[in-house]
Amino acid sequence: MFRYALKRILYSVLILGGVLILTFVLFRLAAGDPALTVLGKNPGAREIEDMRAALGTDKPLFWGRWRHTELYSGADFSGSRTAFSGVTFQGPRRAMPEGVYLERGSSIVFRRNFEATEGERILVRIETETPLLLRGRREVPADGCITEEMRDAPESLELVAEEAGTVRSVSFSRPTRGWFDSQAADSLREIVTFTDTFPYVSFLNFGNTLQTQEPIRAKLWHGMLPSLMLMVPIFLGELVIGIVLAMISCIFRGRAADRIILFLSVAGMSISYLALIIFGQWFLAYYLNLFPVWGWGTPRHLLLPVVIGIISGTGSGVRFYRTVFLDEMNREYLRTAAAKGATPFAIYFRHLLRNAMIPILTRASTVLPFLFTGSLLLETFFGIPGLGYEGVNALNDADLQMLKALVILSAFLFVVINLITDLLYAWVDPRVRVTR
Repeated sequence: MFRYALKRILYSVLILGGVLILTFVLFRLAAGDPALTVLGKNPGAREIEDMRAALGTDKPLFWGRWRHTELYSGADFSGSRTAFSGVTFQGPRRAMPEGVYLERGSSIVFRRNFEATEGERILVRIETETPLLLRGRREVPADGCITEEMRDAPESLELVAEEAGTVRSVSFSRPTRGWFDSQAADSLREIVTFTDTFPYVSFLNFGNTLQTQEPIRAKLWHGMLPSLMLMVPIFLGELVIGIVLAMISCIFRGRAADRIILFLSVAGMSISYLALIIFGQWFLAYYLNLFPVWGWGTPRHLLLPVVIGIISGTGSGVRFYRTVFLDEMNREYLRTAAAKGATPFAIYFRHLLRNAMIPILTRASTVLPFLFTGSLLLETFFGIPGLGYEGVNALNDADLQMLKALVILSAFLFVVINLITDLLYAWVDPRVRVTR
C-alpha cells in the first residue's frame, strides 16, 4: 500500500506541475498587458512603467538579462502605420507593410518619457535592413537585428539612415537583477515562498488584486468557507440521495417505484440549472416567502441554493448508480449471500454497494468540477460571497491576478481529490494495488 500511495503522490505532483506551467503560459501569453487594463485609457509612460514593475510583467518569461521599459517609446513600424507615440520622423519617409522606409539622411527621433537613473544601462534593439547611425556616432550595420547597450539615457535618441532602406522595429530594455529574475520565477514564488521566520515557508502568495489592491490570499480564505458550506451539502446530498434512490429502483426493477424514480430522474436532468434557480427564487423565495431571495449570514440563506443544487445533480446520479447496481445484480456473490440466508439489507447495502464502490468513487471525483461550475451560478444569483462569486467579479473586472489564483486553486483541489480517490480505490479493492 505504501509503494502504491507513493507512486500516486508522485504522479499527482507531476500533473500539478504541468497544470501550473500551462496556467502560467496561458495567462502570460494570451492575457495581453494587465498594466493597461488596470490603468485604463491614456495612461502615462511612467504609470505604465511602475505598474508593470509592480506586476512583474516587464520581466522576461523564463530567463534573461533585460526587461522591457517605457523610458523611450519603442515602436513596431510594420503594417503601414504613420503615427507613433513618442516617436518623430525627420526627412522623407514612406510607411510600408514591412516597416518604415527612410531616404538617405532621414532620421527617427525617440524622446525620453521620464527621468532616468544616472548611469543606468539601456539596451536598444533595432531590426533594420539599412545601415543606421545611432546618436550621430555609433554605426548600426544592416544585418536584420542589432542590439546596442548604452550607459546613459539622453533626452532624445536619433537614428539616422546612412542609406535608403527599411527599419522594422525599435525596442528598449533595462537590466534585470539576474538571469532568472523572470515572470516564471515570480509565479513559483506565488506558490511557495521561503522566509526567515517560522514556519520558514509560505504557500499561495498571489499578491494583490489588480483593481482594489487587496491581498488575494485573504480574499481566498474569506471566500472558501461560504463555498464549502454550499458545496459540501450539495455533494453529500447528491451522493447519498442518488445511491438510495438507485438502490430502491434496482430492488423494485420494472415496478411502479422504478418507473417513478426514472421519470423524476430524467425530468431533473432535462431542466436547465438556470431555470431551477430562477423558479426557486421567484416562486419559493419571493412568491411563497419560504426562503431569503438574496444574502448570506444564516443557515436559512443556504437552504434554497443547496436544495436547487441537489435537485439538479441527483437525476444523472440516479441513472448512473442504477446502471452500476444492475450490472452487479446478477453476480454469483449475491446469489451465494442470499443462499446463506443474508437479509435483503445485507445483500444490497453491504455486498452490492461495497463491490460497486469503484465506479461510485470515480463519478464522485468527476462531479466536483461541475459542482464548482454550478456554484458560480448559485453564488452569483443568491449573493453568497464564495469563491465562485469572487471569480465572476474578477472576470467582470478583468482581474487576471485573481482569476489566475482561482484557476490554480481549483486545479490543486482537483488533483488532491483525484489522489484521494486513487487511494480509496486501493482501500476498497486491494486488487487495484497490483494492477496499477
